[in-house]
Amino acid sequence: MNSVGSSISTPKLRVAALTHSYDSLPVLEKVSLTLHHGELVALVGPSGCGKSTMLSILTGAITPHSGRIDLDGTPIARDTAAFAYMPQSDALLPWRRVIDNVTLGLEMHGVRRGEARARVTPLLATFGLDGFARAYPFQLSGGMRQRAALLRTVVQERSIMLLDEPFGALDALSRIEMQTWLEDLWNRHSWSTILITHDIREAVFLADRIYVLSPRPARVIAEVQVPLPRPRSLQTMSHPDFVGIEVQLRDALTSSGAL
Repeated sequence: MNSVGSSISTPKLRVAALTHSYDSLPVLEKVSLTLHHGELVALVGPSGCGKSTMLSILTGAITPHSGRIDLDGTPIARDTAAFAYMPQSDALLPWRRVIDNVTLGLEMHGVRRGEARARVTPLLATFGLDGFARAYPFQLSGGMRQRAALLRTVVQERSIMLLDEPFGALDALSRIEMQTWLEDLWNRHSWSTILITHDIREAVFLADRIYVLSPRPARVIAEVQVPLPRPRSLQTMSHPDFVGIEVQLRDALTSSGAL
């Protein structure tokens, strides 16, 4: 779903003037953004600018100094269970088999192991893990580990997914493979998603809209629409409009001193 046409509805998530510091170190400065239902929004900015801090605030791990967060038009509760969070590393537990790693989030929220496995098993093939339910993480490729981590996130069935550099640790070829796989999967399910990435091309390929953040303390310095039709393929990356959006993002980062 493209964000065009969604702006007239109440956003799924609205962040307004979010500000935070660590002691005397300012990290976020009046950051405002929206996420509509079924939309994928990317955040790009230099390393250390505060992108991951924002996700920690959304999940309730950190209390911001000031600002407002609304979910479906209502101030968000600190103990909300609205977000499913996928960190930068896959965080798979080496002593648990794949089936038990991907059910971990459900079990932590009180779902019995048998029921959790029943929910997850039909999805293994969709996530490219068919035949690997009994494998241990060390037996998986990097891409398969990331697919397992994403399945663990998706199966929690939360309102919003938060993906923090999900493919950052992969080699270039594996990263492209995972980007096209996620694009295909997202098109089928249209999860409301916030994606953090340092990769401008990845942001353009996957997102409906992109927020560009300045160096720390992070401020929103640009909001860029991505009106490219879906589904997108590798050929989309050579389209003049795709290249034009890349240039726009790069110029915004350069002018802010991020590049």
